[in-house]
Amino acid sequence: MQKEERRMRINAERLKAHFEVLSQIGKFGETGVCRPTLSEVEKRAFEVVSEWMKEAGMTTRIDHFGNLLGRLEGKDSRAPILMMGSHLDSQPYGGRFDGSAGVLCAIEAVASLTEHGIVPERPIEVVSFCDEEGWRFNKGLFGSRGMVGRLEEGEWLREDKDGITREEALRQFGCDPDRFSESVYPPGSIHAYLELHIEQGPILESRHQPVGIVSGISGPLWLTVKLRGMAGHAGSVPMKLRQDALVGAAEVTLALNEIVKQNPDAPTVGTVGSMSVFPDSPNIVPEEVVLTIDLRDIDQDRRNRYEIQLRNRITEIAEKHRLSYEITEDINIEPRYCAGWIKDMMYKECETLELDVPELMSGPFHDALILSYACDYGMIFVRSKDGISHNPLEYSSYEDLALGTDVLYGTVLRMVSHVTRVKSPS
Repeated sequence: MQKEERRMRINAERLKAHFEVLSQIGKFGETGVCRPTLSEVEKRAFEVVSEWMKEAGMTTRIDHFGNLLGRLEGKDSRAPILMMGSHLDSQPYGGRFDGSAGVLCAIEAVASLTEHGIVPERPIEVVSFCDEEGWRFNKGLFGSRGMVGRLEEGEWLREDKDGITREEALRQFGCDPDRFSESVYPPGSIHAYLELHIEQGPILESRHQPVGIVSGISGPLWLTVKLRGMAGHAGSVPMKLRQDALVGAAEVTLALNEIVKQNPDAPTVGTVGSMSVFPDSPNIVPEEVVLTIDLRDIDQDRRNRYEIQLRNRITEIAEKHRLSYEITEDINIEPRYCAGWIKDMMYKECETLELDVPELMSGPFHDALILSYACDYGMIFVRSKDGISHNPLEYSSYEDLALGTDVLYGTVLRMVSHVTRVKSPS
């Protein structure tokens, strides 16, 4: 590690200090973090991080989608920008590094450029995207989708569990949904997108490697399923006459689990992560259950087959228990692959650092998934202890994060040393 530290072109101590300060905003327990999107807690985080952006030489603003942006001007201010970032919102039972690493490490890369007196040929923007996680309004990647013009009609009318709509939350945050169009980036205005992220999986740790290069991101499908039966007295309704929505929901959960395990060597995953029961009484047969389904795969054809199987099983289960049902599609994005030319730059940078880095796919989705519709993208993964994430036990060492940031910094140098026109994907 001493050899790696001697090579550092970024300020590892400053980076560590930023993590330590940010981890106190929304902190619970020893290491937990809860920063709901568009909340007062996230606003405090934005205020602190905005100051760090300014110290790094950037101007800052919050757009109407709720994204925090820092901009470092380049020699050609009209050239398509290099964008970097991630998000500062967290899961309700989250950790200190998910999302935060991508924002703080990008700021550090820019700060190092400024300190070394390097003026990039093109502008650089660092972004903390609004509502990547998606748990508050049950639909994530909001800020990145808004930025590239991929929002769906009526999304701002979605409500959280307290009945607050996204529109209300945006306005309370200081944004104006009536002016969304002002915050959309025109086609071709983003040259490329880079994102550093903790792996959130066990592969790098199992290989004893601190940093990896991402090949692509699995496509997520999010469904909300509502099953409706008939409430009745738990002590008097015979079992054979029951229309128990919760029993149906339990069978749907098991069916999803069986479907995604068909090929044990495939990276397919499926999760029922949220479930609400009505009337939610120990003395009443459940009448209605609403559950979420998260299905992901790097292979689009396989995911499509599994979705068909799942929908067929839901129909069978509903008929078996005499339930009515509704299925709502919340997110449906195909897998997206990282650009070869960006990966090549990352590999060359790792060679200069004498780093042997693996290439691995991302099961979790990231804002990079959405930016891939506007430009080429690349991602760097940093080792996660025990592969844990979305949990207060989530941990990546500051040494690994600094090394990943140094790779990011070197990649940025290669990408902004001259202006080239890279055709945006369709």
